Amino acid sequence: MEHPLTSYLPVAVVLGLAGLLAVAIPIVAGLLGPKVSNPIKSEAFEGGNAPMGSARQRFAVKFYVVALLFIVFDVEAVFLYPWAVNFQALGWFGYVTMVVFAATLVVGLVYIWKKGALDWES
Repeated sequence: MEHPLTSYLPVAVVLGLAGLLAVAIPIVAGLLGPKVSNPIKSEAFEGGNAPMGSARQRFAVKFYVVALLFIVFDVEAVFLYPWAVNFQALGWFGYVTMVVFAATLVVGLVYIWKKGALDWES
């Protein structure tokens, strides 16, 4: 009789290899990598321009709002694909459920639009 954990052996092998690589790559890079340092390489920015300003500057809240909106609508897309694949099997219950889900997102989008969260000029 086959052991119940035998089917997980490939997963264990992949995880073991990933762990081995996570340890081996930094060690090999440290041993084989360049060791010569100079003042230009020690600077925080190597693009040809001198660094200016603080790295700790504040970002406008609008950047975070756009990022959150992207995540919300990305999650919607994640739910829409399996729903579309199983549309016939779900029947009317699945249809109504997705309409309620999409309507909730549309109401939220209209709300933030009316509040001016998407207006970049203000």
